[in-house]
Amino acid sequence: MKISLRSFRFNIKKISQPALILLIVLGGCVSNKDATYLQIYEESQYSGEYVPPVDYLLQANDNIYLQVSTPDPRVSAFFNVFDATGGTMTVTEASAQLMSYPVELDGTVNLPYVGSVLVAGKTLPDAKLSIEEVLKEYVTEFTVTVKLLNNYVSVLGEVNTPGLYPIYKERLNIFQALSMAGDVADFGDRYQLAIIRQTDTASIVKEFDISDRNIIDSEFYYVMPNDVIYVKPLKGRYFAINTSPYVFAFSAIAALGTLVLLIQNTRLLSQ
Repeated sequence: MKISLRSFRFNIKKISQPALILLIVLGGCVSNKDATYLQIYEESQYSGEYVPPVDYLLQANDNIYLQVSTPDPRVSAFFNVFDATGGTMTVTEASAQLMSYPVELDGTVNLPYVGSVLVAGKTLPDAKLSIEEVLKEYVTEFTVTVKLLNNYVSVLGEVNTPGLYPIYKERLNIFQALSMAGDVADFGDRYQLAIIRQTDTASIVKEFDISDRNIIDSEFYYVMPNDVIYVKPLKGRYFAINTSPYVFAFSAIAALGTLVLLIQNTRLLSQ
């Protein structure tokens, strides 16, 4: 039996449309390499030299918790914005302003009966020493506790649970921060994350690669208070069918449709 070229082209067209849909769906898959952390590369964007972590330096608009303890509770009450002796301190974004000392634009905190104490540009231990030096002129026996209240990291973009998360330990690394946000989503770009970091003069933006094992020794490994981590989407992810709960059903229907048309065309060709 002879088959006309016109009929053959018609059948190919019928096959190509569902097949194209299926290819688009399958093309949305992410390879194992794109989803793997800490890979070993022959050429790395990092120097490979260990960069020791640095301590956070207080800056304007920070909020610090200050607790002064003395043998006389009445003296202690002069300095304490919040009395932590009655229970556990619970801090929220809204309550931080009410139960803390803000670092003013000139870098100082204003203590009652004492005056301004410069803390900006200092680590928490150094700020504690500066406050103790001033208090010595007024109190003989005391202990001071200083903590940073706005100790958070923001994780945005292509992560499973974006949000604002507390830095619960002194050294929180980038992978621990991402894990709090539910890890990078399937279509997040692990090769080019961005971090926004505040300094005493401006906010800086840097990009880094978490698929490279050498990140462990780099300046990006540990996050800092007030950091913003942004995970970019993979390039070309504009056909976002992967976000639909019906992606598997859609893929199955497309595959089934392709199979049916292939069977039909096979029968036509055999006639």
